[in-house]
Amino acid sequence: MSEIDKRNRLSEEPFAYQITKKGTVVIYYGGKQIKIVKDRDAERLIARIKEVEDNIIEIQLLLAKITGNFKRGNEKFGKNKRK
Repeated sequence: MSEIDKRNRLSEEPFAYQITKKGTVVIYYGGKQIKIVKDRDAERLIARIKEVEDNIIEIQLLLAKITGNFKRGNEKFGKNKRK
């Protein structure tokens, strides 16, 4: 078992991505858009994804790393804030 994914969450494929015509990468988590990667970062990410396109876990790991630490309880609820 990998030290990076001890709870085996990446095998559930929580992340998805879409490469646009402009060369940007839109990353989704659980069906919701969480990040847009542009310019050089997008080029590097696309190249890296193409290198490991056969390994789903590696792609999930790449997407998790580029999104950073986004789920830490400080997410905004939008207009319908909970009190």
